[in-house]
Amino acid sequence: MSTQVHATLTEQHVRAISEELGEPDWLLETRLDALEALETLPFPDVIQTPGRTWTDLSKLDFEALVDPSTTGDHKEREAPDEVDVLSFAQAVEDHEDLLREQFGSVVDPQTNYLTALQTALFTTGTVVYVPEGVDAESITIRTTMDSQSLFNYTLVVVEQSSSVTILERQETGSDADGDSRYYSGIVELVAGENSYVQYGSLQDLSEDTYNYQLKRASTDTYANADWIDCNIGSRLTKTSVETTLAGEASESKIVGAFYGHNDQHFDVDSRVWHENEHTTADLVTRGVIDDDARSVYEGVQDVGSEAWNTNSYQRENTLMLSDESEADASPKLIINNHDTEASHSATVGQVDANDLFYMTSRGVSEHLAKNMLVSGFFVPVLDEIEVEELREDVNGRVQDRLQARS
Repeated sequence: MSTQVHATLTEQHVRAISEELGEPDWLLETRLDALEALETLPFPDVIQTPGRTWTDLSKLDFEALVDPSTTGDHKEREAPDEVDVLSFAQAVEDHEDLLREQFGSVVDPQTNYLTALQTALFTTGTVVYVPEGVDAESITIRTTMDSQSLFNYTLVVVEQSSSVTILERQETGSDADGDSRYYSGIVELVAGENSYVQYGSLQDLSEDTYNYQLKRASTDTYANADWIDCNIGSRLTKTSVETTLAGEASESKIVGAFYGHNDQHFDVDSRVWHENEHTTADLVTRGVIDDDARSVYEGVQDVGSEAWNTNSYQRENTLMLSDESEADASPKLIINNHDTEASHSATVGQVDANDLFYMTSRGVSEHLAKNMLVSGFFVPVLDEIEVEELREDVNGRVQDRLQARS
């Protein structure tokens, strides 16, 4: 067990953050409660597959990685006039009642050690509020990390009969000095009755960054919450994208993509809880790993006893481009209602030898043939992305990485 950051984190640090942001007493108390809970909370669960234990974040030296006094970032936000896309500090002034109702309503601040640390220390964030009956065009949020550690919080509230597509991108500033960094992000998404949300994320942090993110949605009746979660950067990523289908006839699609090279490590989780009848979920993840990179995927479909007439599907495929790379997958079904149609599958393998032979026999070099097959492998994910900028960014980063292959 490493030295944990609460050994040097004090109440004064937390009070200083809250005071600088001009926060109300209730939010300060939430932060202080999270700080106190660090003494007893566990770290995120560790995935275990046959013969292997993956991504035990308790072994990281958070005391060295996290410096609450030197957090900084640059944010760009673009949105149509009919929705509010505000910094967290501005949202405290303009929508305090909304914040008090929804903050921590989807992600419990004390879910684990790292969510509590995030709650105690977050200094930057965005609140997206889409009023009832509004069909919003694309919202874009770009976060550039300019410090050793950064804690970022995003709250999305979409009211009844509204729709919105959102792109959030994280990257590291050009002045990165090569020291190890830590990025933490929480996204809470509240989808109101008969609303539609697609939330796309591209994580492209520098490869000296340790990255932990938790994104979770809760859906009301007839709501639809879709996720596109793409991971390219970081040294180590543990990310979980989750939806609670709380409303009758609500739906969620979770689409994931990752591409690891060098010694990158990706731990990618998708989870859905069916809590009401006539709900539908579709989990699709595709990943590529090269060089000495490692990946593990865990997908969970949990069907509750009251979730009659459930449809739930899960597919995960990982493509390995080198003999030194390592990948595994752990799909799970938890079914407590017999009126369920569900399936799950996961594959890990190399480029298909027959496809490669077909292309090389027609004059395509083996290197180019592999790159073309990898590009095609990501097409089902790219086709799901409604935000053109995100689709182009993800495809561009895949092509950059393919061009860099020796």
